[in-house]
Amino acid sequence: MLTSTRPRIIIFTTSSCPWCNRVKQYLREKKFRFRDVNVEKDPEGARELKRRNIMGVPVALINNHPIVGFDKAKIDKLLGIK
Repeated sequence: MLTSTRPRIIIFTTSSCPWCNRVKQYLREKKFRFRDVNVEKDPEGARELKRRNIMGVPVALINNHPIVGFDKAKIDKLLGIK
């Protein structure tokens, strides 16, 4: 059985959030693929954040571990970036 070692990354964003763009830019620079969920346009994405009691963006969900804001140290730790 083949297993993927690629992390599952979902970024919850809004259109006008500069920190959301920074997170996405950082992940692109590090060559990580991610799913971008704009909570303004995706009601299910907005409900997911509300269910987790998170009221702000950006939120990076890395292998189901939420990181609120652009917390580079936490992102690096979860992704194994040195």
